[in-house]
Amino acid sequence: MRILSLLILLLTTSAARADCVVLLHGLSRTENSMRMLEEVLQFHHYRVVNHTYPSQDAPVSALVDYVGQSAAQCGTERMHFVTHSLGGILVRAWLANAHPENLGRVVMLAPPNHGSEIVDTFAESDLTRRAMIWLNGPAVPQLGTDEGSALHQLPPSVDFELGIIAGDVPINPLGPIVIDGPNDGTVSVASTRIDGMRDHIVIGATHTLIMLNPVAIAEVLEFLRNGVFDHGITLLGALRKLSNP
Repeated sequence: MRILSLLILLLTTSAARADCVVLLHGLSRTENSMRMLEEVLQFHHYRVVNHTYPSQDAPVSALVDYVGQSAAQCGTERMHFVTHSLGGILVRAWLANAHPENLGRVVMLAPPNHGSEIVDTFAESDLTRRAMIWLNGPAVPQLGTDEGSALHQLPPSVDFELGIIAGDVPINPLGPIVIDGPNDGTVSVASTRIDGMRDHIVIGATHTLIMLNPVAIAEVLEFLRNGVFDHGITLLGALRKLSNP
């Protein structure tokens, strides 16, 4: 019984010292969109911070504050970020000011690092621009590819360990029409890239659902652990990784 109790104590202590992962959802989404990632990360012994922020209520400059609020909940534990879409831009903006001493790795899912042509298209007329803001909030027009976008106010490269997962399945019919090259229906594969990133991978996923893709989730785990992606992964291999904490 003493040996069993000691093993339980050791396991509990190990879990308590696990790295902390901050999840940041995308535009017009909530923490529920990242719930599967949260549960998988917890299964793999990470402590997870996953909170909704008001992505439709404020411009990018104001939304950045919510990154710091979530990061503070990690305390002094080694802290990673896993983001979807707009969440990645907010992390870039937050880290542009300073890096916390406990910063670990960052994985971005479908980040519009150089903007989205979808936003450009809707911003061409005053009517569609107003409709876009009414539906999705003031941060949307800041995510275009033009020089006035919030993205051009950020450093052009990153200086932290960053892995980027892009999708290339455009279920949005407008995507293939207005976006050149492979894209996920909202963001081009080319736009996800940024100078200074550690690794980049493209998978068969849509912008809207990439965070639920088992290959994407397995690659998140791979990068958090090793700082690189598994570029030879298969769906079966991904499922094996997910089931083996």
